[in-house]
Amino acid sequence: MQLLSPEEFERKSKEVQYRFIQMTGRKPNLNTMLFLIGIQETGKGLRKYSKEEKQDLMNVGTCAILTVGGYYEPEGWDEDGWPHWEIVKPVPHMSLQQQERFLMEHIILYFEKLDKES
Repeated sequence: MQLLSPEEFERKSKEVQYRFIQMTGRKPNLNTMLFLIGIQETGKGLRKYSKEEKQDLMNVGTCAILTVGGYYEPEGWDEDGWPHWEIVKPVPHMSLQQQERFLMEHIILYFEKLDKES
């Protein structure tokens, strides 16, 4: 299920973390990365968010990165300005450690796609 070799994963993970350090001044954890990707995807900007909004933004970030892997497809926006996705294929069951790697690999792919588009 791994998309990248261990060496490539290590190198690219550090590159993505450095990108976030440049933006925030801190080394991010996975939830922080998903939260910030969610903010980027919604265009809502940095401000105070409620706990529920933070969870929603992490979900948006998760859907956005898994879109790159073909697991989700954008469906549209609701009247409150939140994006929605359709499940295209189920995410495989895996251990917590495998999930973290899976999500990080998709974060890497997400940024590679963004870099190619810009």
